[in-house]
Amino acid sequence: MCGIVAYLGDKEAQPLLLEGLRRLEYRGYDSSGLAVLNGKGLEVVKKVGRIEQLERALGPHPLHGSLGICHTRWATHGKATEVNAHPHIDASGKLAIVHNGVIENYGVLKKKLIDKGYQFRTETDTEVLAFLIGFYFDTLDAEVGNRLEMSVMEALREVTGTYGLVAIHQDQPDVMVGARRGSPLVLGIGPHEHFLASDVAAIAAHTQTVAHLRDFDVVTIDRSGYRLKSLSHNESGLEISQIDYQAADAQMGDFPHYMIKEIFEQTLSIQNAVRGRLNVEESTAQLGGLNLSPQDLRDIDRIVITGCGTAMHAGMVGEYIIESLAHVPVEVEWASEFRLRNSPLDRRTLVLVVSQSGETEDTLGALREAHRKGHRVLGICNNVASTLARETDGGVYMYAGPEISVASTKAFTSPVIIFVLLGLLLGRMRFLSATQGRQIIEAIEALPDQITQVLKQSAHINAIAEKYSYSRSMLFFGRQMQYGIALEGALKMKEITYIHAEGHPTAELKHGVIALVDENTPSVFLCPSDGAYEKNINNLQQIKARRGPVIAVATEGNEEIAQQADDVIYIPDAPEYTAPILSVVALQLFAYHMAVILGRDVDKPRNLAKSVTVP
Repeated sequence: MCGIVAYLGDKEAQPLLLEGLRRLEYRGYDSSGLAVLNGKGLEVVKKVGRIEQLERALGPHPLHGSLGICHTRWATHGKATEVNAHPHIDASGKLAIVHNGVIENYGVLKKKLIDKGYQFRTETDTEVLAFLIGFYFDTLDAEVGNRLEMSVMEALREVTGTYGLVAIHQDQPDVMVGARRGSPLVLGIGPHEHFLASDVAAIAAHTQTVAHLRDFDVVTIDRSGYRLKSLSHNESGLEISQIDYQAADAQMGDFPHYMIKEIFEQTLSIQNAVRGRLNVEESTAQLGGLNLSPQDLRDIDRIVITGCGTAMHAGMVGEYIIESLAHVPVEVEWASEFRLRNSPLDRRTLVLVVSQSGETEDTLGALREAHRKGHRVLGICNNVASTLARETDGGVYMYAGPEISVASTKAFTSPVIIFVLLGLLLGRMRFLSATQGRQIIEAIEALPDQITQVLKQSAHINAIAEKYSYSRSMLFFGRQMQYGIALEGALKMKEITYIHAEGHPTAELKHGVIALVDENTPSVFLCPSDGAYEKNINNLQQIKARRGPVIAVATEGNEEIAQQADDVIYIPDAPEYTAPILSVVALQLFAYHMAVILGRDVDKPRNLAKSVTVP
């Protein structure tokens, strides 16, 4: 997901724009640029690479003006080059736009403009959109007051695809126009100034008063304020809200990277996820945001969980948790597949969509497909103002706080504990006794201290990472609730270290995976003291018999495992439904330390973005 920041006010725009871009670096990008109207004309500067490159280019020649737009680009159409970077200008050189999303019919629009004599300079779909808006601007009468607004709306009526965009034009030097369809855009409202941004993180230091644009909204901002129109002819006004987002929450503090900070914040994020949701008196959970009556909950015969990447892995853990605690059949589907397949769902099926950002394109597509077929859809999300939060019938917020590192940590453990709460709630409605419910609550309440015990092993885990830093490939194995942890551990390793890593069900070892075992390929075995422990040990020994190094994640007090594995990371004794959270914290630390040892860019790994908002 690329980053947009735009400013119109009474201050110099460039410092505010660059500050906002730095706060959006976590989203992933390969180039950046900005455009400022300086009273004489439009100035544009673009650079490939990190924002530091852009700042160096601007250093000797800062752009002066109080209206400007900027962007961090993650290449989709066209390579990561300076000419393809945003902002893009139109044929006249007077109009500039920044754009997130994909213009699906840009080929058709480009041909139309070429037939009119236009010549393009880049490979991007965004330049086509800039030219199209510029074409309409040039055909409108110069006396029309809202010329830029009308031009944007006319162009977008021809567009198929997604966009979050902001446009400015030197002939209207006190106006900027923003529009949204399928890609987030938020309006920030301050005294004598307004912002547009793709994330509140970019503007939270300057205003806490915001309005999130809805699909098809078009907002026009000038020196006197803003006005809203809609391409869907449903102009109901913007909902103004006060955000609870402090810029300091997104600072690293004393930590060297955001990722390690967020790993350590999981003691608090787990507490936030369960705060006010445990009913000790009735030995159950209370999740009021579900918007379901007790009878509705009892009527659920099947649950489908869908998400992408880390959210999908959390769902795979949740499948085992809910089935174990509530005896409700659960299936987990990749959102990208669910949105396209004709999956048979009966009327008593509940669909759960999981997304940290609430803006993941495939997950939103799955949500809408489920709604199209008449099913109730609930969300598990960390962004209370997201598209997912607005479009679901109800749900549970993670309350994990800002997650800046591209590699997700808090936003994995938070939905897992929410699945425990959901399993407890549904289980108490079916067959769990009050005594069993109290035991589950006690296990949940013990988690923060148990996570702290795992975090205290950071130096030990760092030493293990140092030992295996030679690795070019790693295997991760787990069973039952730990299988999703094996997948997530492998994902973290490949995301931030670029080491090839695979997660597998332990029992699948002999079904092909064992061919990968050799003395240079470490295997990470998730083998807490649960019902599958003996089977895990059997498979572990098969790895050792083939000279494969083994790192075990095991329950503290288990001395036997030290005789079997080359290295051991111990986690506190916990029930099967909370142990996965402890296991994954250990694997997050393992991947983090490995990445640091290898000199990787931990928070901004190559080719990755925080949220995938384009297909």
